[in-house]
Amino acid sequence: MRLLLVEDDNHVAAALSAVLARHGFEVTHARSGEEALKALVPEGDGFGVVLLDLGLPDLDGYEVCGRIRKLTTTPVIMVTARSDVRSRIHGLNLGADDYVVKPYDTGELLARIHAVSRRTVPDEGAASADTALLLGVVRIELPTRQVSVDGDPVQLTRKEFDLLALLAQRPGVVFRREQIISEVWRTSWEGTGRTLEVHVASLRAKLRRPALIETVRGVGYRLVAPAA
Repeated sequence: MRLLLVEDDNHVAAALSAVLARHGFEVTHARSGEEALKALVPEGDGFGVVLLDLGLPDLDGYEVCGRIRKLTTTPVIMVTARSDVRSRIHGLNLGADDYVVKPYDTGELLARIHAVSRRTVPDEGAASADTALLLGVVRIELPTRQVSVDGDPVQLTRKEFDLLALLAQRPGVVFRREQIISEVWRTSWEGTGRTLEVHVASLRAKLRRPALIETVRGVGYRLVAPAA
């Protein structure tokens, strides 16, 4: 996923960009409000999320949020040290999708990024509900929950299909273990980690494509899209 990080502190931006890159994000860094707006004009909705720090050197962060909302529907997460309720309400009323207060936990920030980005997916899913996801020789029929490899049907359990479908809808994006457990098993990470590993191993075996699902050490998994 491409992400626009609007942050005037280069040290903070560098550290956060490194973390985001490890989790599969392609980060574009804007150091001011005007720079952010210029990045959004040619790109349109090319960014999956905008992380907007409110303490910018040129424009008020709230003004930038309002102008971003006029340019694109891309989700905006405000990042700021202002923790009072009035500030949060003001930001949300201007069109922000979420509001994170500094100092924040990186894991929580990542979870919020994934959460707001998922809210933009349903329309895309509805538009492609009648089509299959094609990953080389692997074909995934979302409406009928059928999977085939080289034309041969593959029998998957309900959770195996849900796991494969989650990864396949966003090839190349790293899904954190906690996020997968939450979305597929609808529970928390504690005590479920081994279950996830077993299901990944089973998928690799049944699809006969061990490299299709890549383990990102210490983070989670991503689906590697086969070369065209």
